[in-house]
Amino acid sequence: MSTPELPSQAETVIVGAGAVGCSVAYHLHELGAEDVVVVDQGPLPVTGGSSVHAPGIMFQTSPSKLQTKAAYYTSRLLSEAGVYDEVGGIELARSEERMDFLERRVEWAESYGLPDPQLLSPEEVTERLPLVDEDEILGGYYSPTDGRVDGIAALQWYIANSGADFFGNTEVTDLDVSGGEINAVETDRGTIDCERCVIATNNWGYQTAQMADLDLPIAPVEHQYVVTEPLEELAGADSNVGENTDGLLVPGDRSIQEYMSEAPHQPVGRDQDNSLYFRTHGDSLGMGSYNHETLSVDPDSMGKNDDRQASVRGFTREHWEEPTHPDREKSAKQAFDELLPVTEGVDYEMTENGIFVFTPDGMPAVGPTAQVDGLWSALAIWWTHSGGYGKIVAEWMENGVPRLPSGPVDTGGVHVRRFEPHAGEKEYFVDKGAKRYQQVYSIVEPRWQPEEHRGLRTSPFYHQQKTLGAEFYQSGGWESAQWYESNADLVDEYDEEIPEQEGWRGINRSAIEGAEHLHTRDAVSMFDMTSFSSIVVEGAGAADFLQRVCSNDVDTAVGKVRYSLLLNEGGGILADVTVVRLDDERFLVTTGGGNSPGIHGGWLEEHAPDTVSVHIEEGARSTVGLWGPKSRLLLQRVTDADVSNDGFPYFTAKRIYVGEVPVIAMRVSYVGELGWELWAPTEYGQRLWKTLWEAGQDLDVRAMGGGALESMRLEKGFRLWGTDIDTDSNPYEAGLGFAVDLDTDFIGREALEAAKESGIDAEITPITLDDSTDILLSGRPVLVDGEPQGYVQAADFGYSVGESIAYTYLPTEYTEAGTDVQVRCEGELYDATVRDEPLFDPGREKIIR
Repeated sequence: MSTPELPSQAETVIVGAGAVGCSVAYHLHELGAEDVVVVDQGPLPVTGGSSVHAPGIMFQTSPSKLQTKAAYYTSRLLSEAGVYDEVGGIELARSEERMDFLERRVEWAESYGLPDPQLLSPEEVTERLPLVDEDEILGGYYSPTDGRVDGIAALQWYIANSGADFFGNTEVTDLDVSGGEINAVETDRGTIDCERCVIATNNWGYQTAQMADLDLPIAPVEHQYVVTEPLEELAGADSNVGENTDGLLVPGDRSIQEYMSEAPHQPVGRDQDNSLYFRTHGDSLGMGSYNHETLSVDPDSMGKNDDRQASVRGFTREHWEEPTHPDREKSAKQAFDELLPVTEGVDYEMTENGIFVFTPDGMPAVGPTAQVDGLWSALAIWWTHSGGYGKIVAEWMENGVPRLPSGPVDTGGVHVRRFEPHAGEKEYFVDKGAKRYQQVYSIVEPRWQPEEHRGLRTSPFYHQQKTLGAEFYQSGGWESAQWYESNADLVDEYDEEIPEQEGWRGINRSAIEGAEHLHTRDAVSMFDMTSFSSIVVEGAGAADFLQRVCSNDVDTAVGKVRYSLLLNEGGGILADVTVVRLDDERFLVTTGGGNSPGIHGGWLEEHAPDTVSVHIEEGARSTVGLWGPKSRLLLQRVTDADVSNDGFPYFTAKRIYVGEVPVIAMRVSYVGELGWELWAPTEYGQRLWKTLWEAGQDLDVRAMGGGALESMRLEKGFRLWGTDIDTDSNPYEAGLGFAVDLDTDFIGREALEAAKESGIDAEITPITLDDSTDILLSGRPVLVDGEPQGYVQAADFGYSVGESIAYTYLPTEYTEAGTDVQVRCEGELYDATVRDEPLFDPGREKIIR
């Protein structure tokens, strides 16, 4: 049989024919895309990557809404294709802490729409999984739509139904990039000119990206899997061996792929207390383990995928039989022997160390790359989420809006551009990937902070903050103070207004956060905003350009400040920004620390005309938020500028001197108090802090951290991108219609006009707890008449209003103030009430004075 000739041109080339590459190709075809070519260095469909050696187990529930919805979509798609075994999944608990965690699983599943999640007693577990020793467990979490995908059969189905042209045994040797865009994919069989290219090589993702001079942080790691000899207890089970493989298995007695093609006949299970999972293979049992030290693989040493076992390493028995995981006391073998006594002393017919990948934060890396126009990433994705992310990437490529059938999705946490500038250094991301491997099944505390690779990005105020006892949290690589031990004396002053938080809700919190909140409302505080992003937009046509990308009218007078949104074509919120006009052709665009400059600054760069320069000033300015009723008095002491209400009105900006320091001062406040943001060049940062600090000592000026900022902004109803607002929501749903001017022509306008005409189905709304001061946790279901109608987006205690606050999106029929709702959190059911916003200072008397 002759090998088909490789085309010399295609609109889209997908590199990698595994689960993700095939899914992207299939979904592009579903959207009407034509001229799509998929190439893989291995044979088809058994390419040799992780898609064909993975056991295919799919547990769908995650604390991430996007991960959960991507998994559910994948399970429905592959079930309809006939390549998914919906046997259910059971996660076991061997400790009280894990049972508490499984309760959270139920709450996340309820919030994100998974059907019928259940907590099981030990007896109910063993009814479904009779090999489990009932005395070893406290219970389990059951998701009836979990199961297992037949990887090879699924790849065959994708290939048969995608409409793309597939070419195996085709090694990509280079990516032709020039002029900032992808031009061609070079292979050992010829060159394919193209307009778009998708990197879907997963285990080889780092190497493929290097061909385009991109440092993507994709770290390969080994993990272990074994299949036992036939067990008498499973005798007679129908294995369906090779049912969908059509003779495509690797020659030999029994290949890895043949084992993986056997369908389970019992629920898939996992013992997260020991980093283990398991499933049946006919009358044998398959067992997987993360329960060993991280076996990282040099991403430059993956080698060529020229056989069908390229992602499988030799089994290292010592990692199976000895306890080498830093957080686990037992070895995989010991833990399995206790949980599944039938496995003790049995031989293994198949063993492997399979390879898959991790990013520094453990999430996928998808979307358009920053440096190369037309080059897309679809990496660090497992079978569990592959169908969903294939759909998301295809919609993004074709329509400009990442979405699933349920609606637009928030990609901030998975965008390939989210990584910090240092994340591409190999030693760093391999080490971070190793840590994420260790945490796959760990119970990660709220606001957990890593110990490694700290102090990489610090503001000029860092040493002053350390002197004040700052508790630093890491965000975007920046060290940001959450609270200051120097303010511990304030806790006694405000003791009666700061309720104690117990249990899981109180972990990694401090009463000092509440004290800093209350002090700022009473006096004056300084907040380090250096991690916030500033972007200079200048040049001929800068005003017209910003009008085109901003939802509000930003063609204002010099010195005016305007709050606006950046939207995608579907009207979803890409970012919220503050736009300051510095002169006729020069603007400063600022955005919060939660926004990745790589995502939003890169988006502005992409859309800017040749006459407009977009300069992302990440770390180039030191910024202090000066807030509180005494902030004007303090600022007036250190400047000759008029900072009175008449001389410096709210939402205006001036160039002033603070002492000797030149700053751009903006009269804006993210905490709902009188105040300013003071933006100065970084080299002046230490002097800026010192000048303000020394001048404010008799005013009791304090440093405040991010904890106080969060509770204060929720009292005022100020939004935080990536938490309350994102590409999931449009401005009307997010209560930001005031930042939309439909008389201007901007990206997303048509979608907003259509949304306004058809009506808004859901809106963001604040709720407060009726009888509790507990702080709720995000992702927990909000119920009306016992049925989930939303989930907690953000929550904190409102120390000034004396109530526990949460924000949620609810159907519009439930958003009227006074509506009774309930919230399920940590196994408790809280009564709550819908409220009007803002809860604090609705007349804005404190800001405008």
